[in-house]
Amino acid sequence: MPPSAAPTMPVRLTINGHPYELQVEARTTLLDALREYAELTGTKKGCDRGQCGACTVIVSGRRINSCLTLAVMHDGETVTTVEGLAPNADALAPIQRAFIEKDAFQCGYCTSGQLCSATALIDEYRRGDASAITADVRFRPAQLSEDEIRERMSGNICRCGAYPNIVAAVKAVASST
Repeated sequence: MPPSAAPTMPVRLTINGHPYELQVEARTTLLDALREYAELTGTKKGCDRGQCGACTVIVSGRRINSCLTLAVMHDGETVTTVEGLAPNADALAPIQRAFIEKDAFQCGYCTSGQLCSATALIDEYRRGDASAITADVRFRPAQLSEDEIRERMSGNICRCGAYPNIVAAVKAVASST
């Protein structure tokens, strides 16, 4: 007799401002829950090992690689995916506009993770969070340097090499607010 299917459990998430109750197996990653259960396919599965950043989402204000965490670990939390970055369906978020204006993508596969990471990076900077290269961790730098941006975005890989334009887009948004 073949083994029975793994039991499912409810996971309640607020995704992009909307409540979801998903029935998932305990071993389902947050990435798979978003893509396969919530049918939000903007978050991409790149390496499925936490090395590329294509699956980056924002969970309760912190960016994470959704392929490295289980959905059940985030029960009751708020998740923002690339689909939720814009304030409404008729407008783009400032970082999305900047990526277009600065031509900060080529093939586009990594772009959703890059956008979520850049959004969180700007929020972290505004809160005064230091990076590994912040000169004095007691004080927020007056502005984000290109080196700071590169360090803070280092978990997101762009195989096409659009890094200079990604940095320019992040810098434009960070310096405009």
